[in-house]
Amino acid sequence: MELNNLKPAAGSVKKVKRIGRGQGSGRGGTSTRGHKGAKSRSGYSRTRGFEGGQMPLQRVVPKFGFKNVNRVEYKAINLETIQTLAESKSLSAVDVQTLVDAGLASKNDRVKILGNGTLTLKLDVKAHAFSKSAKEAIEKLEGTTEIL
Repeated sequence: MELNNLKPAAGSVKKVKRIGRGQGSGRGGTSTRGHKGAKSRSGYSRTRGFEGGQMPLQRVVPKFGFKNVNRVEYKAINLETIQTLAESKSLSAVDVQTLVDAGLASKNDRVKILGNGTLTLKLDVKAHAFSKSAKEAIEKLEGTTEIL
């Protein structure tokens, strides 16, 4: 093999479709665009959501509600989950990193502790927010709650 006899792999190079080069080419006349209509004109670009003149779906469906840009999303974790975690790993303190390591929250989540379930261990819990019932349940067993 030498530089003068190199060829591209078979099927890797395709012939360009040359349109608008006369009737004899087979792609003259309308140049593959068909007859009349907006799509046959130069400079045509279909607007997003255009449905051929039919009323577009985004105009048919009614508008409702709004998205609050200041909303703070929390990952909810119940006391029963913390109880089972603390028992299985024999913990006396639970913080966000502990929950991340256990796979219950991701590192970017804001964590809120909710009061569902029963707590039997004295725990020091650190989280971004607590429900009233969760805070009472933790402090009833002389544990502490700390907001990060």
